[in-house]
Amino acid sequence: MVKYENPNGYIEITNNYFEKLVGNVAQSCFGVTGMVSSSPIESIKTMIKNCADYDNTCPGVIVKHLEEGLVIDLHISVSYGVNISAIADSITNKVRYTVESVTDLKVLAVNIYVDAIN
Repeated sequence: MVKYENPNGYIEITNNYFEKLVGNVAQSCFGVTGMVSSSPIESIKTMIKNCADYDNTCPGVIVKHLEEGLVIDLHISVSYGVNISAIADSITNKVRYTVESVTDLKVLAVNIYVDAIN
């Protein structure tokens, strides 16, 4: 959970919210075919239950909160034949802009791991 203070008071945002927000933004980018589970344990849990049912989180999204801001790790699947560098730049810019505009928190890094090509 992320807690921070602004002039109007304290704000608390859950990790589930960040994961859903970032997952939806990343999947809306051109060339991204989906999110990939980041660990074998997460893969097994996702196979047993759908992404929507499993703790309301999306596989392949890890949000870490540091004192200075957020670090976001994304594990994605991309379409065959697209420029992976261009997709990574697009996702990085879109995720950073969306998270910073919605939450007013600074995004330090967006790390993108291409785990599959479809």
